[in-house]
Amino acid sequence: MKRTLYLKFVLAYFIFAFFGFIVVATFTSSMTLEHLKRERADTLYKEALLIADSYAADLYNSEITLESVWRQIEAIGTFVDASIWIVNPSGLVILDSSSPLDIENPTTIPNFSPTITGSSFYTVGNFFGMFDEEMISAFAPITAKYKVKGYVVIHTSMEELERSCNSLLNISYITLVILFLLSLIILLFFTEMVYIPLRKITHATEQYAVGNFRYEFQVDSEDEIGYLAASLAYMASEVAKGEDNQKRLVANISHDFRSPLTSMRGYLEAMIDGTVPVEQHEKYIGIVLNETNRLTKLTNSLLTLNNLNTKGMILDRTDFDINQVIKNTAASFEGTCRNKLISIELVLTDEEMLVNADMVKIQQVLYNLVDNAIKFSHKNSSIKIETIERSNKLLVSVKDSGIGIPGDSIKLIWNRFYKTDLSRGKDKKGTGLGLSITKEIIQSHNENINVISTEGVGTEFIFTLEKAKDD
Repeated sequence: MKRTLYLKFVLAYFIFAFFGFIVVATFTSSMTLEHLKRERADTLYKEALLIADSYAADLYNSEITLESVWRQIEAIGTFVDASIWIVNPSGLVILDSSSPLDIENPTTIPNFSPTITGSSFYTVGNFFGMFDEEMISAFAPITAKYKVKGYVVIHTSMEELERSCNSLLNISYITLVILFLLSLIILLFFTEMVYIPLRKITHATEQYAVGNFRYEFQVDSEDEIGYLAASLAYMASEVAKGEDNQKRLVANISHDFRSPLTSMRGYLEAMIDGTVPVEQHEKYIGIVLNETNRLTKLTNSLLTLNNLNTKGMILDRTDFDINQVIKNTAASFEGTCRNKLISIELVLTDEEMLVNADMVKIQQVLYNLVDNAIKFSHKNSSIKIETIERSNKLLVSVKDSGIGIPGDSIKLIWNRFYKTDLSRGKDKKGTGLGLSITKEIIQSHNENINVISTEGVGTEFIFTLEKAKDD
C-alpha cells in the first residue's frame, strides 16, 4: 500500500471537487439561463396575448383612442418591467410604452418580419438592430375579422436575466462549497476507520513476514476490517504456537533419543575398556537391546503420527466385531498383567458388536490405552474395559484405578511428547506419543475421545465408534 491508497482517495476527492465546479460553471449555468429565458418569455407572451386580445384589438376596431391604449400599455410595461410595442405588419411602431406618444414621427423597424421567431413565440437578440443590447422579444398577433392587423411585441433586457442567473449560480457555488466541506467528514471517516487500521494491518503483516509472530496490534472496530485484524492476529498467534510446538518437538525428540543413546554408549564403552567384567556382558547387552527397542518404538511412533497427519489419509473402513478386538488386545497384555498382579475386567455389550472403522488403527488405539492404564496402575489393581450402546454409536471405555492425571495436565496429555510430572518418574520407557496417536486416529474417524481423571484415584478414557449399519 505505502500510502498510495490514501493519496489516490484524496486525489479522487479533489478531482471530484474540480469537475463539480466545472459542471456548475458550464452545464448548470447554461441550463439555468435557458430556463430563466423560457420562463421570462412565457410571462411576456401571456401579457402580449392579453394586450392583443383587449386594448390592441379595440384600437384596430376603433373602439378606443390611441392615447388611451398608450396609457394602458405604459402602466403594464412598468408593472412587468418591459417595453411594449404595437407594430403594424409593415414594421411601423404605432405605440411604444417606453416612449411618449408621437404620432407625427413614428418609428419604422427595418426589414421587419414576424417570422424571426421561427417556430417559437419569442426571439433573443437586438431585434432588427433596434437595441444596443440583447433583448428577449415576445410576439403576439393582433387579429380582427380573421386577419392579422399587427403585433404586440414585448421586449425585456437579457442583462437582468443574466444577473438573476448569476445570483442563482452563486447560490449553487456556495451550496457546492458547503457540500464539499461537509464531505470532508467522509475523508476523515475513511482516514480513521479504514486507512489507519489498514496501515496497522499492513505493518503487522510486514512484521509477520520477517518472522516476528509475537508482534501485537489492535484495531478497535467491529466491522470487516476489525474481523480481518482479529483473524490476522489469531493466525499469527497460532503460527507462533506452531513454532513453539516445533521447537518443543525437536527438543523432546532430541532428549528422548539422546538419553538411550548416551546409556548405550556408556555401557558399550564400559564393556570395551573392561570396566564391566566379561561375565556381566550379557546383562548389559540386554540393557542395550532394550534401549534399541525403545528407540525403535519411538521412531515407529513418529512415523505413525506423521502418516496420520498426512492430508487425505485413507482409512480402510470395514465392519468388524469390536468385542473380539478388545478380547485380543487384553490377551496380548496377559504376561505384563501377571507380573504386576493386575487383572483386566471386560464388560461387553452382546456377544458380538459390529462397528464400522479401520480395525488395525482401532486395535492400536485400544493397545495404547490399555498399555497406558497398565503403566500407571498400582499392583493388585484392576482395569475395566466396557462398551455401551448409544443410538447409532458405541462408547468404549478403558478405566484404571492408578495414579490419575493432575488437573492442570488434562488438556496437555494429547500433546506430542508430553508427560506429566507423575508419569516421568513412573513411565521411564514411554515416548509421550501414545495418546497423540490415539487422538489422531479417533479424529480421523470423525469420532470423539475424552478423558475423566482424578489424581490418586484413577483415569478413564472414553471414545466413540460408529456402529455397523444393518443390512
